[in-house]
Amino acid sequence: MSVLFVLIGVSMLVAGGFLVGFLWAVKKGQYDDSYSPSVRILFDDQEKESQKAEKEQSEKEKTTKKNHKS
Repeated sequence: MSVLFVLIGVSMLVAGGFLVGFLWAVKKGQYDDSYSPSVRILFDDQEKESQKAEKEQSEKEKTTKKNHKS
């Protein structure tokens, strides 16, 4: 039974060490993303253009359907 208490104590120490390490890494900026913002600008325009093309295509389909019904 005493072995169980020792294992729980050791596991709590290990978990605490990981928590301290994680908080230290966050504080030092290890998880800051410095690459994506510089690349994100390259992809925004492409998405907008594809959305615009899809919108134009759907409008053409609507007008084509209306013309065929008349």
